[in-house]
Amino acid sequence: MTIKKQRLIQALLTFFILAAGIAIFSILKKSRPNIEFEKPEIPLPIVHTIEVDTLSQEISLSGYGTVNPIHEISLAPQVGGKIIEISHSLVNGGAFKKDHVLLQIDPQDYEIAVTLAEANIKDAENNFALAKQEAEAARDEWRQLHGKTPPPPLVAKQPQLAAAQSKLDAAEAELRKAQLQLERTTLKAPFDGRVSEKLADLGQYVSVGQKLATLFATNAVEIVVPMAFEDLAWFHVPGFTNGNGPGATADVQAQVAGQVKKWRGRVVRAQGVLDEQTRMVNIVLRVDEPYVTRPPLAVGLFAEVTIKGNTLPEAVLIPRPAVRDGNRVWVIEGEDRLIFRNVEVARMNTGGALIGNGLSKGEHVVTSSLKGVSDGMRVKIAGQQEKTIAKSTIKD
Repeated sequence: MTIKKQRLIQALLTFFILAAGIAIFSILKKSRPNIEFEKPEIPLPIVHTIEVDTLSQEISLSGYGTVNPIHEISLAPQVGGKIIEISHSLVNGGAFKKDHVLLQIDPQDYEIAVTLAEANIKDAENNFALAKQEAEAARDEWRQLHGKTPPPPLVAKQPQLAAAQSKLDAAEAELRKAQLQLERTTLKAPFDGRVSEKLADLGQYVSVGQKLATLFATNAVEIVVPMAFEDLAWFHVPGFTNGNGPGATADVQAQVAGQVKKWRGRVVRAQGVLDEQTRMVNIVLRVDEPYVTRPPLAVGLFAEVTIKGNTLPEAVLIPRPAVRDGNRVWVIEGEDRLIFRNVEVARMNTGGALIGNGLSKGEHVVTSSLKGVSDGMRVKIAGQQEKTIAKSTIKD
């Protein structure tokens, strides 16, 4: 076989192989199925929700303040002299009852003054009786000479009688003054209380007005609590807010002797001046008989006060993060639609947000956060919805 024939055979084989490949490719191309392109489904955002319930809500407001005595005075004498007797209660922290004798000043000088005043009264009484007899005798003599004609004042000795009466009145006044000064040598407690400071002792000479001790009453104490001005709308402050009757009740608690103790108090007044910088008003609460308990609600303690305010008959308590932009919540409508809704936020604090109006029982509120949220968008609820039942109180 010549070289020319070999090349021709090779060319024919190559052509045949190419033709067979093209035929097989055409058959395979016609027999394969058409590929359909589908747009992938975008997953819905997953949200957590709570099912709300409406209940009656009592508003409670908290604050802090220092316990102060309702009455505090400086014990000072109204007469001078040496202290000859001092009560065992007149010590720092000593307790006493009303009218208890705390201190006795030497009364001898004042007893002498009373004796002298009594003697002056006797003398003035005698002079007055003598002047009265002389005046009566002068009137009798005048009637014998002039009949029923009234005698002149000088003849009837009226000036002398008036002078004697005045001296008697003055002597009686001096006696009352001496007796009052003698009485003031005994210093008694004006109320049930305690001693916070003692500045005098036995044998010391004291002068009028000198401070001898500081006393405070124990029948009641007061706590001044700064409150935001807008918070006063939630409870009654006598003489400051609308309404009559006693002020709102309050629970007072303080840590005493390593344990937390509680007392019951009441709002009695507001100090009335709004702080221009803080916009706060000082509310005054009173606790009666703070020293009856052991340990007592002692003066100077730092106490926490919880004021019981008004009640909202139909309200919902939801977590704070569920409130968006101040007064908006996300509510699930239907099965998967997220709807924006404006609500009335009655109060918001660390315990949650109290919704006064805008939510109904059984609705689902979104508590989780989303990015790129829009009104009416579809969402997927994560798991079983939790149900929230509003607590009985909301506390600061």
